[in-house]
Amino acid sequence: MRLARVQLIGSSLPDFAVSAGDGWLTFRSAGVEAPTVREAIDACGEVASARDRLADQRVAADQVRLLSPLYRSGKVLAIGLNYADHIRETGSRTPTAPVVFAKYPSSITGPFDPIVIDHASTEQGDYEAELAAVIGSACRKVDPEQALSHVFGYTVANDVSARDLQHSDAQFSRSKGMDTFCPCGPWITTREEVADPQGLAVTSWVNGEVRQDSSTAEMIFGVAALISYLSQTMTLEPGDTILTGTPHGVGFAMTPPQFLRPGDRVACEIAGLGRIDNPVQAP
Repeated sequence: MRLARVQLIGSSLPDFAVSAGDGWLTFRSAGVEAPTVREAIDACGEVASARDRLADQRVAADQVRLLSPLYRSGKVLAIGLNYADHIRETGSRTPTAPVVFAKYPSSITGPFDPIVIDHASTEQGDYEAELAAVIGSACRKVDPEQALSHVFGYTVANDVSARDLQHSDAQFSRSKGMDTFCPCGPWITTREEVADPQGLAVTSWVNGEVRQDSSTAEMIFGVAALISYLSQTMTLEPGDTILTGTPHGVGFAMTPPQFLRPGDRVACEIAGLGRIDNPVQAP
């Protein structure tokens, strides 16, 4: 099943929706109000169970605009240097524990909305295609063997980064947390649809040119290990999202480096989970 946040063509009122055949059933059609992704996760089963009864209320896929499914999310956690091939291309040391930083909810933007790069703030905007795991039930100090049972589903994310700020600052908050620096979507695919989160192809393109072409099998710390690690010091709650790292092929590691410019277009895809495609714009 897929959980999306949609805006019907001709309407200004967004709503969450679940996949229904080749279309969508909105929460309001099922009589359910869910203002945030956490509330949508909690009510998802109720809406899904109404799909057959409300078949005549389904909306065709071409009648909606897809928005970020992580609306009013909780924590947005991210992991650095978590792919062996990315570590090789950057000449970095393999970390002995996950490298954790945060992106702010205000950085989240839609799967097809613009990435805004302000050259007054950064000259080195970069892309990072990533698998994101969305928590579905609260957990604290969970064992790796039980960690995936707390996942609601998975989505595609782009951990856009300002490399000059990343390298000049003592931490990643500013370089990773700018507005629009976390495109995600196009929906959340629920956990039961993903047999193995460590066996998914990850690809990104810039202006149609393949830049990243790898697999989540390259992760140093898998999704279960990351959830367990993070939960040792913080409660993970429904709607919290973990960006799990990026593979090789990022712009700053190319020779010469290739940074994003207004007019570029960046697409990120994870096999079975969908594709996001964002234009790059100046403010």
